Amino acid sequence: MLPTPTQFLERTLPRRATLALKDGRTLTGRLVGLDEQLNLVLDDAEESGGAVARRLGRVVVRGSSVASLVTDDGPGHRSGAPAAP
Repeated sequence: MLPTPTQFLERTLPRRATLALKDGRTLTGRLVGLDEQLNLVLDDAEESGGAVARRLGRVVVRGSSVASLVTDDGPGHRSGAPAAP
């Protein structure tokens, strides 16, 4: 049986992840939390997508604004083991 999106994302905690947002921006940081609506919390987040990259620190990203998520392990990684820091 395939895991639910929430179960899959819980297994990726606390890996570094890159989020592509629907508005064209990209956020990169350490995925540290999520809720049942798939809102995500990133630590040490950085935003790119414009002429200048910005350091944001801790951010909460609304789940409905995320187009894709890729961990440092690559898309579709299913291991429950934490990534190396």
